[in-house]
Amino acid sequence: MNNLLALVASMAISMLLIPLMSRLAPRLHLVDIPSQRKVHTKPIPRVGGIGIVIGSLIPLIMLSPDKLTQAYIYGAIVLFIFGLWDDMFDIGHYPKFIGQIIAILIVIFYGDLYVVRFPFVTGGEIAIGFGIPFTLFAMVGVINALNQSDGLDGLAGGVSMFSIGAMSLLALISMQGQQALMIAFTMIGGVLGFLRYNTHPARVFMGDSGSQFIGYTLAFLVVLISQRIDTALSPAAVLFLLGLPIADSLVVLYKRVRGGRKIFSATKDHLHHRLLDLGFVHRESVVIIYSAQAVFVTCGVLLRLASDYLVMTLYLGFCLLIFGAISMVEHIGWKLERKVTHNQANIMDNQVLRNVLVILPRRFLSISIPVFLVGASLLVDQVPDDFAKISLLIAVLILLDLFVVREQHSIIRRALIYIIAGQVGYLWVNYQPDYLLGYLDIAEVLFFMLIAVAFGIAVKFSPRRRKIEFELTATDYLVAYGLLAVLIVSNGQLWGSGNVTFVVQLIIVFYACELLITEKRGSWSWLSVGAMMAGGVLGVRGLLLG
Repeated sequence: MNNLLALVASMAISMLLIPLMSRLAPRLHLVDIPSQRKVHTKPIPRVGGIGIVIGSLIPLIMLSPDKLTQAYIYGAIVLFIFGLWDDMFDIGHYPKFIGQIIAILIVIFYGDLYVVRFPFVTGGEIAIGFGIPFTLFAMVGVINALNQSDGLDGLAGGVSMFSIGAMSLLALISMQGQQALMIAFTMIGGVLGFLRYNTHPARVFMGDSGSQFIGYTLAFLVVLISQRIDTALSPAAVLFLLGLPIADSLVVLYKRVRGGRKIFSATKDHLHHRLLDLGFVHRESVVIIYSAQAVFVTCGVLLRLASDYLVMTLYLGFCLLIFGAISMVEHIGWKLERKVTHNQANIMDNQVLRNVLVILPRRFLSISIPVFLVGASLLVDQVPDDFAKISLLIAVLILLDLFVVREQHSIIRRALIYIIAGQVGYLWVNYQPDYLLGYLDIAEVLFFMLIAVAFGIAVKFSPRRRKIEFELTATDYLVAYGLLAVLIVSNGQLWGSGNVTFVVQLIIVFYACELLITEKRGSWSWLSVGAMMAGGVLGVRGLLLG
């Protein structure tokens, strides 16, 4: 299975499972109740971890994994069971530690993966008697650091995406990291599927089952990359790759110990709490932390071959700068003040502008996206057998959903449309007809540029009277960061220009689909019909016409 297809599959599974489990959450005691320490004010289903874990693991299990990947999967399952147990019954810290230790011991002894290369140790490796206990201690620390960072909508999932993206890049650079890439890409898909439900205001939380799994995956990959895949990597660069959650957890532990409190006591000392107290709103706080994490992981990639002393000095310097600045503004009592501004005249009052800026972009998107889905499915040179079977199944499911469910905003239909869009986009990039190659390049670029421009105008001038609107969130900034990193770093070499094109086009099409689905009031739409037809065409072409 191609890495990108594994990502799309894990994202689709995650997006399908989460809304289904949300309906069962009250019966399963998987609901997060508001408290003094928490930011949310109403009960929220705590089932996101189910979608993340199952979505990430199913593609891996289908690939006949090797022994190390099996160890990762077994450890993840153990951690998932303990995390779900805690989400349901709040079992406390010590039982969770037991689950974490069991999971990591599976990786160490069954997968034979542990730390042997240590910072500041020159000319050799550390003893196994130190490496194994240190690996256990460090991985438990990473799991709990990520768990503690899960305090705002989209925060833990988004921060982890920066780290996992940097690790994917290092695996690509080494040219020996297929194992790490597959694990990283499936987790990216699982988390992306979750984040669409977790952006502020969140409809779903990941819970401990999700946050522990993400922390476990980050810890596993950083050990795998630094100890096996890229032995030239500075061991100290691991701190940059994991980034802000580690530093934040250490600062919180220090504040608790200094204040004479228990180290496991629930407090509001984390960075996201402190930013909120300074007057930043939810989305601003998340974007600030995203930006800091982006700096950390970028330094981890750029300084991967630098000396341990330089890397450690810069890491401590950045931490001191961030947390020192926060402490200073808290000490002087500074708080962000906001000026209330009055909205200017509503553009909707001008009929001409309304037609140009509101109606026209949406009409273009509602026609162009279905035309692309159907047209590309007809024009591609070939349809692999596995694509054909999945596409035909999805076409039938969309048809059933249209006639049976008939909800205004069916979550299932949304996910099915995304899967079809992903499959059509992948086939279009990789199986374009030879007889059109000389004519398509400019037209293709202009077509997707027009879709992107129309989407931007439609979002900017969205009618405020609609009950349900598309709104850019912190997750969208995360996607922008990630896309920019892919374009800059790959430069058409690490991934190949075809995969970069696929990523760019897929993001454009996904956002356009999201806007059309969100603002559609009836059950039927050109997008639903177009996706259903595209799935049917791919199925018939692949299974009957060869």
